[in-house]
Amino acid sequence: MGVCCNFFRFRFLCIVHRQLKQWELLFICLCFVEQYWSRQGNIQSQTEVDLDSYQANVWLLSPPCQPYTRQGLQKHSADARAFSFLNILELMPRMSKPPDMLLVENVVGFETSDTHAKMVEVLANSGLVTQEFILSPLQFGVPYSRPRYFCLAKRKPLSFQYQLFNNQLLLSPSPLFGNNEKTVIGENSQSQENWDKLIDSCQPIENFLEFTSSSDQVNTETGPFANAEVSGNDQETSETFVEGDEFDFGAIDQFVVPLSLIERWGSAMDIVYPDSKRCCCFTKSYYRYVKGTGSLLATIQPKNKGKTSSLKEQCLRYFTPREVANLHSFPKDFQFPKHISLRQRYAMLGNSLSVAVVAPLLQYMFAEPS
Repeated sequence: MGVCCNFFRFRFLCIVHRQLKQWELLFICLCFVEQYWSRQGNIQSQTEVDLDSYQANVWLLSPPCQPYTRQGLQKHSADARAFSFLNILELMPRMSKPPDMLLVENVVGFETSDTHAKMVEVLANSGLVTQEFILSPLQFGVPYSRPRYFCLAKRKPLSFQYQLFNNQLLLSPSPLFGNNEKTVIGENSQSQENWDKLIDSCQPIENFLEFTSSSDQVNTETGPFANAEVSGNDQETSETFVEGDEFDFGAIDQFVVPLSLIERWGSAMDIVYPDSKRCCCFTKSYYRYVKGTGSLLATIQPKNKGKTSSLKEQCLRYFTPREVANLHSFPKDFQFPKHISLRQRYAMLGNSLSVAVVAPLLQYMFAEPS
């Protein structure tokens, strides 16, 4: 499936993989572009004529990440979910109107895959120069750990502002800040001192919260989930107790973590506080599962932070969709249509990108050497 849109003097082609729901595609189009058109179909059946017909000089690609995740089977190009992107790579050299610029995004781990090796080979043989990055919002002052791989590519004679980084993989956003040195700290730095500096440079989480005042604290004794029972499913959470059509997005008590869930799975929870300067990556399964899906917020600050203090006394709650959007650096006027359910909102946010990271990357890609 392809979404094409005009923006300034560029025509963008966004390749959408088949796992994206139709309502997600339409929502993306309506929210972010005024003029767009989409074409449905299996990417694996596309031909070079189909891609040429878009007449897009900028491609934005986010292939399925499952073949490259650490928790997955890491089958790389042998995974069927990689076939759509591989088909695009096969078609690119045969196009009569190939793109002038590309941005490719994926999870950390893609850069070591055979799919990545194939991509670099095709881009080089097609006359494109690349600069690759592994970046996280933490490096941009946002207290959100979401490291991702990015590849920027430009077709000759177009060139990057700092050409000394051509065909290199950087762990630093230095070029994006107008710096040709690799001195900016990366999230993957092994030094504890560097890690502490990186975290200290971030804003506190409270700057991104929708509910912050003492009157907005959740009530675990009278909240809707106070006496809820959690099933035998080791990951089941509050979603079991909420009907999407009845959910009140303006009521903070709707986001309280059930006490029964805390009792059973508290040791698996990542707890953060309003003055914390880092939270974990939110996935599309946030609010549905506990392990590895995102942090929970303690609305009452204990004297001793951490799991040595009773989690029940800390009034844990989920981050709201608006707060997750804030941590993704979405604009303040961003809103979901009312008919989009809670589950759908978290799913789209979990599959989205950090604006704080992608915006400077695009600005750098479009910039011309001075």
